[in-house]
Amino acid sequence: MKTKLFLVAALATVASSAAMADGAALYAEKTCIACHGKEGKKPLTPTYPKLAGQNAAYLEQQMLDIRTGARANGSSAAMKGVMVNPEGGQMVSDKEIKEIAQYLSKLK
Repeated sequence: MKTKLFLVAALATVASSAAMADGAALYAEKTCIACHGKEGKKPLTPTYPKLAGQNAAYLEQQMLDIRTGARANGSSAAMKGVMVNPEGGQMVSDKEIKEIAQYLSKLK
């Protein structure tokens, strides 16, 4: 029984590490680092938020709201240009948003 629990814990750790790597790669690939800093801690301007350590569900919802236009205040216009292409299609998928949010939430 202890062996099974250990294996389950080990697999969960590997899956979590893989998700972190995917989230980190997406954070760089989608150019998030340009405005929010390499690890989400040093935004380009004081009005841009620090993202590291924020709640994953909150981050995910903010990105979805910016993409759909439900959030259109402050500096969200700049971010909408990263989230939606000029033809109106998604540049960042729901799955990618979730992975980026999970990655950022685990940063300290």
